[in-house]
Amino acid sequence: MQILDPSHEEGAEGFAPAARLTGLEGATVGVISNGKEGTRGFFAAFEKELRQRYGVAQVVLRTKSNYSAPADAALMDEAKRWHALVAGVGD
Repeated sequence: MQILDPSHEEGAEGFAPAARLTGLEGATVGVISNGKEGTRGFFAAFEKELRQRYGVAQVVLRTKSNYSAPADAALMDEAKRWHALVAGVGD
């Protein structure tokens, strides 16, 4: 039996959680999908909920180029302009 350690290889130094938002009203929320089957309908409903219930101004939906790899550097750079980010998976 092989047991894998899911922690980041370089440790947690230098990583800090983002400051919490006080709310989502007027915010831009990015959603990064892994692109697997079933995500499209879910994220459409999720976007509707974010806009109607929480007053989100903009939802930016992006799909990773490879579902099993980390998001591309350009996508992560774009994400810096969003107020919040949701990473989503589906099958």
